[in-house]
Amino acid sequence: MTDLLRADAGDPTIEPPVALADALFGAVSAVVRGKDEEVRLALVALLAGGHLLVEDLPGTGKTLLAKSLAAALGGSFGRVQCTPDLLPTDITGTSVFLPGTGAWDFRPGPLFANVVLVDEVNRASPRTQAALLEPMEERQVSIDGVTRPLPSPFFCIATQNPFGQAGTFPLPESQLDRFALVISMGLPGRDAEREILRGEGGNEVYARITAVAEPVDVAAAIAAVRIVHVAPPLVEYVLDLAAATRSHPDVAVGASPRATVGLLAAARAHAVVAGRGYATPDDVQAVVVPAFAHRMSLGGAVDTAGATGVLRSIIEAVAVPRP
Repeated sequence: MTDLLRADAGDPTIEPPVALADALFGAVSAVVRGKDEEVRLALVALLAGGHLLVEDLPGTGKTLLAKSLAAALGGSFGRVQCTPDLLPTDITGTSVFLPGTGAWDFRPGPLFANVVLVDEVNRASPRTQAALLEPMEERQVSIDGVTRPLPSPFFCIATQNPFGQAGTFPLPESQLDRFALVISMGLPGRDAEREILRGEGGNEVYARITAVAEPVDVAAAIAAVRIVHVAPPLVEYVLDLAAATRSHPDVAVGASPRATVGLLAAARAHAVVAGRGYATPDDVQAVVVPAFAHRMSLGGAVDTAGATGVLRSIIEAVAVPRP
């Protein structure tokens, strides 16, 4: 199987950014204790060139994960604290009239940064949420008839509390589809929580974190991940998984072609985070739930928990490629 996957493994002069992934993992996991898998998936979203949504109850480390990853990446950082009265121009920026010159001067919002933390995104109104659609998909912002490109790389990390809590708005399907992966933090284990209480993790360590990369390094790493080798049988495996979601009796809307493209990109990035320059079925299985669950509808509505169970059964039922 390994020989099959490694054959014709792309351009040998381009090294996968394994060292960068290891450095980022070490920096972030030192702060976010006991959540190694969640940290790896955050790196997968970054290296796949996508965006990340972290959802869970307040106080579980969602914002800390986002802040730690931003600090380790270096470059510019923007933060949006979402509230019901937040306006689209508060995040995209606005033009200000200068009486002295009679001209309009554009003042960029926090979106014009390499890493943008959108904290508690589902507390923003649907109108403000819609202002994120173009930046997340096209890496640009159109204001006053002018299209302005965002910095490269542009990585959006959003957090949200479970829907139904006071002051939250549901994220529409079009908004959810912009996220490459959706993950949940969960509570830390007892040992990890003890380390946090002792100051061996959490905010005390975050205050000492230093950047291990520069924006140009991250942009180059994202480009290198795009050409990580994927054997033809693995492409067929991805297509089989997507087809199974579309024909499953419990699924109203299965994975879209965009979701399939995102799954393959995430599998490539997972291979790099795992220290390899080629993807395997294990990489696909490791990311298919966070890549597909939020993009599927059960009974006409997005049900991440229900979709997770469906995907688990699909993984067991779909044949894994063999040599």
